[in-house]
Amino acid sequence: MLIWMLAFVPIAIVLEFVVPQQHLWVFLAAALAVIPLAGWLGKATEQLAERSGEGVGGLLNATFGNATELIIALSAMRAGLYDVVKASIAGSIVGNILLVLGASMLAGGLRHSEQHYNASAARSQATLLTLAAIALVMPAAYNAVIAVRAPMGLQRLSLYISLVLLLVYGLFLTYSLVTHRSYFAGDSKAQDESQTEGLWSRGKAIAVLAVATVLIAWVSEILVAAIEPTARQLGLSNLFMGVFVVAILGNAAEHASAISAAMKNRMDLTLSIAIGSSVQVALFVAPVLILASYFISAVPMDLAFSNGLVLSLLMAVLITGQVAGDGRSDWLKGVQLLAVYLILGLAYFFTPDIPMAHG
Repeated sequence: MLIWMLAFVPIAIVLEFVVPQQHLWVFLAAALAVIPLAGWLGKATEQLAERSGEGVGGLLNATFGNATELIIALSAMRAGLYDVVKASIAGSIVGNILLVLGASMLAGGLRHSEQHYNASAARSQATLLTLAAIALVMPAAYNAVIAVRAPMGLQRLSLYISLVLLLVYGLFLTYSLVTHRSYFAGDSKAQDESQTEGLWSRGKAIAVLAVATVLIAWVSEILVAAIEPTARQLGLSNLFMGVFVVAILGNAAEHASAISAAMKNRMDLTLSIAIGSSVQVALFVAPVLILASYFISAVPMDLAFSNGLVLSLLMAVLITGQVAGDGRSDWLKGVQLLAVYLILGLAYFFTPDIPMAHG
């Protein structure tokens, strides 16, 4: 399926040059083109993960999977669409821990009655998500109460919080890959049983990663340019487009890899991809975007997310901590996570397009 969907890559490029005014068709073609590219990117990282263990493999998958998200966000930032950037960040975090993890637990639970993973690793990542939620609540609170009296303070606060988050993420990498690597090693028996297909060579995997990343960058520019006119044409808000449409496209690689791992009974890898990807977006991608905005934009971006986005993040983090903290999963837990994601989606779908601050 991924092979024939690659046809949308040249289709999107041709439409952008031939009929750029047909925003809806350009957006649809670009969106469909991102899916197979992200899928191939995810497949290549999964091949590399087979040689690296669950912890390193999950980190690789999350990193290259989030490359799509980062590229799309940088494109939107250059276009001045800060509201879309913030919505896509929040949507990526929420989507990974509710949609990706929920679908993985459901798919894995339908094949295996009960699955197990390292509860200590899951709790440590859930705690990092709570830390990230706190880091995003404070700029929103500052913006609501103090920013009117000290407008420049919000940018400085966002910058310093970003530096703290980057430091914490670096320490988490040390924790998960060096000092407590055994927590994230996974079940070697489940890993061995899953290796039923021939592995790609390391050179082939790296080549696919490079080509997919370049094409995703190209297609993302086309996609971002068509977001606002497409949203107006469909009667959707930029908020909904960012939180759900753009975020789902950016998470396509994680969807495929996490669900595949869960069906192979490799839940440690699934948790490492799904929750680990949200942790990486919150502690690495978001701060990097804040720092990048100082170089590619006249007005730096801040971390003051809207109240609705912050509330969505808090609720998603809360239920994820409860679901993932006991070291076992089944299909009902997946349904619960998916139900929360659906409820949030309905709330944003019926939210009118209210302009957000570009900052």
